[in-house]
Amino acid sequence: MNIRMPDQIDEKFLKIQDDYLSEELSNKTITSLKDLNPAEEHIYLWKGDITTLDVDAIVNAANSSLLGCFVPGHACIDNAIHSAAGIQLRLACNDMMMKQGKREETGTSKITFAYNLPCRYVIHTVGPIIQNEVTQKDRDLLESCYTSCLNLAVDHDVKSIAFCCISTGEFHFPNDIAAEIAVGSVKKFLKNHEMDVIFNVFKEVDYDIYRRLLNAD
Repeated sequence: MNIRMPDQIDEKFLKIQDDYLSEELSNKTITSLKDLNPAEEHIYLWKGDITTLDVDAIVNAANSSLLGCFVPGHACIDNAIHSAAGIQLRLACNDMMMKQGKREETGTSKITFAYNLPCRYVIHTVGPIIQNEVTQKDRDLLESCYTSCLNLAVDHDVKSIAFCCISTGEFHFPNDIAAEIAVGSVKKFLKNHEMDVIFNVFKEVDYDIYRRLLNAD
């Protein structure tokens, strides 16, 4: 699934794949919004596997091809989401990108269905890659990732959305600065919109940073 190019595949395989992924999901603990306590009004902090969240939309930190990670077993969120969603997600992303005719620009986002994930949608966004020091342009592009995802969510009547830590990890954005931009962008958005936003973290260091920023217990 990780290395397969986005070529069409027969329905028999998809049925086997979907049955397998459904069984895998049934062995996991699914978390919904009602299972979480808000850190602030409409804002939640949760540490866990984003592919097990039962919300309207989850955000994927994608690369500019939007086709997912092609490295088997790679511990990135792009790989985790595509693997749990199934081959249909890569096919859907490929269709979008073929129609677009170019790679996705940094700071923008696209939305697809979530297929075998418990959420309804996956919003794919391309964050800035940090080479040396973080510039103002890098900050603006990361804020644009959050804003574009939220605006796209509004367009699709999304009431709950879970953000991963966009641009950290493989893209080398410092965790603390990235979190400050994430929280600031979301709070600015929530002044004019009503939506439940989950900051989903996987590492303890990110949990501590967001907990401090949100004054969460």
